[in-house]
Amino acid sequence: MDEKVRIGFVGCGGIAEAHWNALSKLPEAEIVAFYDIDERKARAAAERFKGHAYRSAEEMFEKAEIDAVYFCLPPFAHGAEMLAVEHGIPFFVEKPVDLDLSRAKEIEAAVREKGLLTSVGYMNRYRRGVRTVKKLLDADPPILLLGGWIGGTPRGEGIWSWWIQKDKSGGQFHEQVTHTVDLVRFFCGEAELVHAFAAKGLNEEVPEGYSIEDASVVGIKFKSGAVASLWASCSANAGGGGVSLSIYSSNMTALFTGWEHTLRLMRSGEDTVEIRGEGDIFVIEDKAFVDAVKAKDQSLVMSSYADGVKTIEITLAANRSMETGEPVMLS
Repeated sequence: MDEKVRIGFVGCGGIAEAHWNALSKLPEAEIVAFYDIDERKARAAAERFKGHAYRSAEEMFEKAEIDAVYFCLPPFAHGAEMLAVEHGIPFFVEKPVDLDLSRAKEIEAAVREKGLLTSVGYMNRYRRGVRTVKKLLDADPPILLLGGWIGGTPRGEGIWSWWIQKDKSGGQFHEQVTHTVDLVRFFCGEAELVHAFAAKGLNEEVPEGYSIEDASVVGIKFKSGAVASLWASCSANAGGGGVSLSIYSSNMTALFTGWEHTLRLMRSGEDTVEIRGEGDIFVIEDKAFVDAVKAKDQSLVMSSYADGVKTIEITLAANRSMETGEPVMLS
């Protein structure tokens, strides 16, 4: 494919904006088609990129001439991915891939049967620090992993209107800490057991409709023998939170901090190394997908739809464990 990759969007909210900004920097990409449940957003995007807004996702897939599509949807709003499968259009889906595991597995099976190229928005896999640690862990396997996302109480409107509702977002661990869960899978392989605990009803001055956990702690046992303790909190209003992941193996300690996942790497008998996290990670991630579409090469993508399903198996198992108080075994 020598010409530009023509791209459509289902969902034109905040995360779509991040991808528009990134794709606009890629000469090989052209954004041409838009659908959103809020027609005003789709029309505004179409005007901005001189594309076309559609009244439904079905209409977009029937009428738009597109080579690839992005699904930028809240966890509860998925399912349209099946349209991409039916039309044979490679797709990128933002994380987490769904809130309904059975539906995600149906889509996964259809993708596999069709042999369709897919990508999931776990952008941290593309970071140089993450890839450096992954290579080192192949020879010095991880033993203990600690990390999570700690922030303040959600305020305002926009994303918070659905993010604070458990039946729409799946909660902070499913919707946000999914990035950290995906990284521990990337480093450790597949999990076999999840046991989670939640704190609820302690957060003060929560907005109307708030039904997610105030905080959670999730223990994960991996088939490799490694163990992880991951956490979420949306109640740290006095500060001191942030994003972190610490990895300990026999001869290495890897400390990731911040949204950009800057790495401090310590190895036995060697000097400490720091690798700054990339600020333009969406450009890197989106270029990988566009290049994969042009080359028809799934190997250029670091997280497929099947990968995304494996990650939500852990986060949804954590949700079940929070509800029952019991550990959940994974297949």
